[in-house]
Amino acid sequence: MLNRSIAACFAAASLVAMPIQASEVEVLHWWTSGGEAKSVASLKSSLEKKGVAWKDFAVAGGGGENAMTVLKSRAVSGNPPTAAQIKGPDIQEWGELGFLASIDDVAKKNNWDGILPGVVSDVMKHKGKYVAAPVNVHRVNWLWGNPEVFRKAGASIPTTWDDFMVQAKKIQDAGFIALAHGGQAWQDNTVFEAVVLGVGGAEYYKKAFVDLDMGALNSSTTNDVFKVFGQLRQFVDTNAPGRDWNVATSMVINGEAAMQIMGDWAKGEFAVAGKNAGTDFICVAAPGTSDGFTFNVDSFAFFQQSDSGKQSAQKAMAEEILGTNFQEVFNLNKGSIPARLGMARTKFDTCAHDSMNAFVSTAQSGGLVPSFAHGMAVPGAVAGAITDVATNYFNSKTSPAEGKAQLVAAIKAAM
Repeated sequence: MLNRSIAACFAAASLVAMPIQASEVEVLHWWTSGGEAKSVASLKSSLEKKGVAWKDFAVAGGGGENAMTVLKSRAVSGNPPTAAQIKGPDIQEWGELGFLASIDDVAKKNNWDGILPGVVSDVMKHKGKYVAAPVNVHRVNWLWGNPEVFRKAGASIPTTWDDFMVQAKKIQDAGFIALAHGGQAWQDNTVFEAVVLGVGGAEYYKKAFVDLDMGALNSSTTNDVFKVFGQLRQFVDTNAPGRDWNVATSMVINGEAAMQIMGDWAKGEFAVAGKNAGTDFICVAAPGTSDGFTFNVDSFAFFQQSDSGKQSAQKAMAEEILGTNFQEVFNLNKGSIPARLGMARTKFDTCAHDSMNAFVSTAQSGGLVPSFAHGMAVPGAVAGAITDVATNYFNSKTSPAEGKAQLVAAIKAAM
């Protein structure tokens, strides 16, 4: 759990950064790829126009794991950054430890309860008060495709996992890599999550991976999930281990590979490369998940500051994040959709329109579920246990039955 790891850091913490000016916000994040960096630059620019300087504290790698390690050291040394990229249950854990500052006055002034979906605003609050500001909503269960590769291979876009295996074999036989993938634990877990939703459906997903219901986890559906997940190994190239996600995306962009299963932050890489949705690349729900939406909300949490100038800078940042201009510019660059409701859609592409429509429809149907692979569904210890099982399974010859047994045991131990 977060509080255990922070407690452990107290004994060893030695990282103390130089104090920042009162007119600055020092912001810890892990957005370092092309599309991500462009998105961060838009927030930096917006704040500087308001007289608030931006001190960048970027920590690359690990899908945020490396950044969280650094954050714990900074926090326990008594010198936390002004704001940090934190999301999901971790916001509550940091709040319980007393590190977070209320920005409720900003939220009330700008009617955040009225402009944010409940599924988003609930996560941003600790004990009823806002302590974090959401920048976007990502749909994680996307499949990205290169239409030219599909054409050359005589393959079609798969809509079920059974069909995925058939089409992937055609693509492989035509001399292309079927599934562009980065062999990192969080990426393995991202694919695993898509399989969970596609094979089991939203109800199973919620029971097993949100409620952590042992009956659901021990069911035959979990065997089916691991069976399909294991079948994907054959379609990943041998150079995958250690590959960054954006490098895998570039393989699809460049026509080396046909598909990637990744959240819609991948779209930011297509945009940076000058590619257009519907012509240069295809975006569809991962197989079997067209009626589901695994959401990942990026957000910045604000840390307690004793200096009034820093507190004012925090509030300026919080207000800017939910402004319509920033929400539009940031999400156009990031590939995600705005966190706030009622935004104009004109500048967004067809992928974003599909995501916006799916977000609304799945919220009504029950298909909207938090991403367990990206820190939205379960406490950190449980999320880490699931990730470990998923990546160990994908990189071994473990049987589906063994995979299920390991998953159940790991979750029990982490709860």
